[in-house]
Amino acid sequence: MAKAEGDANDYFGKGLSGARLIIYPSKEAKYVAEENIIIGNVAFYGGTSGEAFIRGKAGERFCVRNSGVNTVVEGVGDHGCEYMTGGRAIILGATGRNFAAGMSGGIAYVYDVHGNFAENCNTEMVNLEECDAEDAMFVKGMLEKHLAYTESSVARFILSDFDSELGRFIKVFPQDYKRVLQMQKAKEKTAG
Repeated sequence: MAKAEGDANDYFGKGLSGARLIIYPSKEAKYVAEENIIIGNVAFYGGTSGEAFIRGKAGERFCVRNSGVNTVVEGVGDHGCEYMTGGRAIILGATGRNFAAGMSGGIAYVYDVHGNFAENCNTEMVNLEECDAEDAMFVKGMLEKHLAYTESSVARFILSDFDSELGRFIKVFPQDYKRVLQMQKAKEKTAG
């Protein structure tokens, strides 16, 4: 586990392979974490496994080509989750334009407080759905970790009334990935 107090430049977590990365603002910081960029562009590019918890926003191209990292971040710039093939990203805030372009795998959960996420999402390859019970368990577990590791006020707020706030999350689910998972479940039923 690697913890960083402060901020980070571009390519934070590039090629992450199994570690846990945690970053949060300095205790002396005078700014509101969830309103400011704390990591640069192209974070977690090509990551294959591991977890990351970011108290604050990320720049552009967050989780591009991510194939297995699970992350929590409090907002992202343009082209988030572009060409993502695996892993799960929880975005606790606004996204820039062209979110999920070329996303063929993995799942993103976007906390859409302002109700405008759909206009920033490239829906050519993904569906926008409500979270089911399995998603709720995953999101809640990751938010509990995010709060424990970063003392995030956003995570604290959501967890204080999780059942109500869960309705504000939009599940970004790649169409082909969804079909593959459905086929796997059907195969398991017939085999079991």
